[in-house]
Amino acid sequence: MISATVSKLLNYSCVDGPGNRMVLFLQGCNYRCKNCHNPQTIDMCNQCGDCVPSCPTQSLQLTTQNNKPFVVWDMSTCTECDTCLTACNKQSTPKTQQLTVADTLALIKDNLFFINGITVTGGEATLQLPYIIALFQAIKSDPTLQHLSCMIDSNGSLSITGWQSVLPYLDGAMIDLKAWNNTTHRWLTGRDNDRVLASIKWLSQHQKLYEVRLLQIPEITDYKQYIDDVAAYLITLNESIRIKLNAFQHHGVTGESLNWATCKKDDIEVLAALLTERGVTNLVLPSVYV
Repeated sequence: MISATVSKLLNYSCVDGPGNRMVLFLQGCNYRCKNCHNPQTIDMCNQCGDCVPSCPTQSLQLTTQNNKPFVVWDMSTCTECDTCLTACNKQSTPKTQQLTVADTLALIKDNLFFINGITVTGGEATLQLPYIIALFQAIKSDPTLQHLSCMIDSNGSLSITGWQSVLPYLDGAMIDLKAWNNTTHRWLTGRDNDRVLASIKWLSQHQKLYEVRLLQIPEITDYKQYIDDVAAYLITLNESIRIKLNAFQHHGVTGESLNWATCKKDDIEVLAALLTERGVTNLVLPSVYV
């Protein structure tokens, strides 16, 4: 039975795609973004057990599974104080659960009358692609669920072959374009952006791209520096695609990015004006800056 390592589940969200959505946050990411606001989702827990003594509610236990150490998390007693995260030298979370496709379908059915769709995010969701494909296929094959839209929130690093495999069951993808210049992108994330640009283009051509996200970090991201190239690229996409401008804030970040300037409303409005002047439409700006 195909399963996924899930770090968090939101029964209802109105910011992770159209309508009210159930959101699955899968553990593990292939990027190392300096500004990651969920750094605890990057690495998989290595079951070392260092976090267990730190838990004030004894919600973590070090056991064995298949003759190997294994940390068990009791979500019923956990208060989400996150003391375990500070105890981990990898800054990884032990607070994950394994969900099979059947488990996930049961959770969806419990909330069926309150949601318009499912969004799988991360971490980087596509690192657990077999689970996503099996889940989406099961949803589309079930007469009681097939009306739900199935979406992926991704950094865009998946190969075109990977996108092709999920395409028959995918309703839309939301892709982060974290920087335009490859050097800047590599410095910020640890990876090149060639695949990101290819993913955006391919998904647009197949009418599966819902949204492109640009995260404005003052003096860090380079959209303004390469504004003509960025705009020229964006206007080649289907005009129905949302171009969402996000404003960098300190919420959830660690390390050097805590010293970076946050993005103000004026910063976003300047970027939006520059894109609009060059023919980019369907811009979505933040409703709050916190």
